[in-house]
Amino acid sequence: MIDVLIYGTFGGIIGARAYYVIFQWDYYKLNPSEIFEIWNGGLAIYGGIIGGLIAAFITCKIEKLNFLNLLDLVGMSLLIGQGIGRWGNYANQEAFGTFTNGNYGMMSEKVAAYISRNPGKYGLEGISDIPGFIEQKNLYVHPTFFYEFVWCMLGFLVLYVILKKFRKFSGQLFLCYGIWYGTGRAIFEGLRTDSLYIGNTDIRVSQVLSLAIVTVCAIVLVAKLIKVHKNPRGIEGVDYFPEDAGKLISEIKAEKDTAERCIEAVKLLLADEVDEAMNRFNRKVTQE
Repeated sequence: MIDVLIYGTFGGIIGARAYYVIFQWDYYKLNPSEIFEIWNGGLAIYGGIIGGLIAAFITCKIEKLNFLNLLDLVGMSLLIGQGIGRWGNYANQEAFGTFTNGNYGMMSEKVAAYISRNPGKYGLEGISDIPGFIEQKNLYVHPTFFYEFVWCMLGFLVLYVILKKFRKFSGQLFLCYGIWYGTGRAIFEGLRTDSLYIGNTDIRVSQVLSLAIVTVCAIVLVAKLIKVHKNPRGIEGVDYFPEDAGKLISEIKAEKDTAERCIEAVKLLLADEVDEAMNRFNRKVTQE
């Protein structure tokens, strides 16, 4: 499990950066030296998940771990990690959305500066003093980071209930994670103004990917639940593959039988030694 954590972390970082660079290639092909400057920002969560899962899958195959059960652990953990991680967006004053329609939301000098650099995304073209206009109109933007934080925390509770009451097969929790997170991300992404887009279109990458994940996970989940309902079976542990379970049990039984025979042999040997020692002792006593 430690190997999965280590390699999954490296895979996640590489995947997160690669995903971002690919969809910002028009910029990075002109500035290739900045591709590896992750400290300047530019990590995409979906890329991180994809990269981490690929690394974890390879490690599980090598270490003979049950990948599907590992996915169930990952699904719940990701919701906690992604939820807490969104507060990093707040610390950096990023990942916010369009203007709200009321006296709620977030606003700061950094947010106002971003809006000033991108007036077209907020319908403020032609306004010279955007920070002053924002203050005068008492405008706020959607704190999409907070929406996602709440969504992830609620999702963790939902998955926990499924784990305790309704888990029927390995991989079920991860499928539920895909449906839950994908649904929320598709909604919240529509409010953001810093999305990655497909080429020169207005199609947001994360929305398309989120909807695809929701659709695929929902189909697989329903199909698996129907299959399990017709043919119920137990859920294996993380530490071995299901197809190796019978072989593993046989090996354990064989080792147990061998150990028992060895113990019996040692007992007989010790008994013979004790009898011989007692005989020598009795003969010595008799001679004296």
